[in-house]
Amino acid sequence: MTNAVNWFEIPVSNYERAKKFYSQVLGFEIIDHDMGDENMKYGIFPYDMENNKVGGAIMQMEGMNPSTDGSTVYLNGGDDLSVPLARVEAAGGKILMPKTDIKENGFIAQFTDTEGNRVAFHSME
Repeated sequence: MTNAVNWFEIPVSNYERAKKFYSQVLGFEIIDHDMGDENMKYGIFPYDMENNKVGGAIMQMEGMNPSTDGSTVYLNGGDDLSVPLARVEAAGGKILMPKTDIKENGFIAQFTDTEGNRVAFHSME
């Protein structure tokens, strides 16, 4: 086993708003994916499927509720998480924990997205 995590889903209450937020903050497009259910909206973050890399999505459906409680998803902050973190508030989110040094493990920061989820970034710089 290469990774303990292979997929994550971030619940959203307003799919289009969340899609815009993550696209703006991360600087890439969220790809719409038809799940065959008209009551479900699903958008996939870019990932390397061919090499079995970790991937994830935003998901709007009944029973999936955004929250600051529970597990925290750490998104790839790129070479320096300061770059996407600087876009969080302009995109409608709120910074909960500024860029924090975690020694030899790099840096982390936490924020809430437009939907009310607690999410985080990790980078080595």
